[in-house]
Amino acid sequence: MAKSDPRRFLDYLAAERNASLLYRALADTVEGDRREALLELADIEDKHAEHWAAKLVEHGIDAPSPPASLDPNDAELLNRARALGIDGILETLEQTEAAAEGMYDDEPEALPTMSTDERDHAETFRQMRSDQSSAVITPRRAVGPGAGETWHRVDRSGSTRAAVFGVSDGLVSNTALVMGFAGAAPDNSTILFAGLAGLLAGAFSMAAGEYVSVASQRDLFRREIAMEASELRDKPEEEEKELELIYRAKGLSREQAAMVAAQIMSDPKTALETLAREELGLDPNELGNPVKVAISSFVAFAIGASVVVLPYLFFTGSGASATVPLMLAIALALISMVVVGGVVGRLSGRGIVFSAARQLAWGVGAAAVTFGVGRIIGVNIG
Repeated sequence: MAKSDPRRFLDYLAAERNASLLYRALADTVEGDRREALLELADIEDKHAEHWAAKLVEHGIDAPSPPASLDPNDAELLNRARALGIDGILETLEQTEAAAEGMYDDEPEALPTMSTDERDHAETFRQMRSDQSSAVITPRRAVGPGAGETWHRVDRSGSTRAAVFGVSDGLVSNTALVMGFAGAAPDNSTILFAGLAGLLAGAFSMAAGEYVSVASQRDLFRREIAMEASELRDKPEEEEKELELIYRAKGLSREQAAMVAAQIMSDPKTALETLAREELGLDPNELGNPVKVAISSFVAFAIGASVVVLPYLFFTGSGASATVPLMLAIALALISMVVVGGVVGRLSGRGIVFSAARQLAWGVGAAAVTFGVGRIIGVNIG
């Protein structure tokens, strides 16, 4: 449709309203941070829809009533989410948002940052897909249409994430290692040595990986802030106008927003910190501590890995029973897997029971396979 034809706003309005309706319906299928994220996405789409409804009125066209139900394609997506969980449709949601990323690039009536908003939505679902195995996400609070909302991790330092998943990794990997050695039926001292070696090797590996990851993330955040500082220095009028629009969207009048923006811009340090928070969603004072995360990962992995090692600390020597420490190690590992899986499910919003069962299934499966391999190798060697 031609850019001079205001009826194109009807298509924009319908797309934004349909997206909002879908995200609110999907929010009812999850809990925790994912629910909050989807509701925030819906709020953003609603604000976009309000903009296009106002544009229609401005051009003398009556805005239609909001849809009462999902369109057939969205209804099918919702049914899939209810049957398979939202993880089963994240790729589809990401592809849908990616296809719409450029819808406002050449639209003169769109708000300045609407294009950024649409790209951020696709990135949201990319991060949600990563969230299936790595981190929890939560939305930046919207400040109004075109405010440039994006998504970031709850814990910028990464310490909580590293701790929770470090325990999980340590528990599963060292349980599988110890069960493999136990299957080969060496003496308890050998199994203990293998468990301690796996604990230390895994803990150091986790710590190094998390250090590099968080340090790289911090470097990226610093680069974004440096670019914002460059824009603040080279285009102060534009940055002040952005601040004014942000505060107008928060509810201030034009005069109040202009006064606040001017006051903030009078201090370059305050202006940079404010723009970093409002526009980038970053706190310059909390960009992540790689040393803290590395230590957290090391300790967490060691705690998880120590579960199956502890019984063998008390049953060493030539006359020690081989069955008792093995049974204790299995019991402790099973209980720990259920607990850790439940915690992961609570943090990710996927559900405590589902995540606990998943953790238990994968942990038991890995341990069973390595135990079987160890038994085969041990018998053949013997």
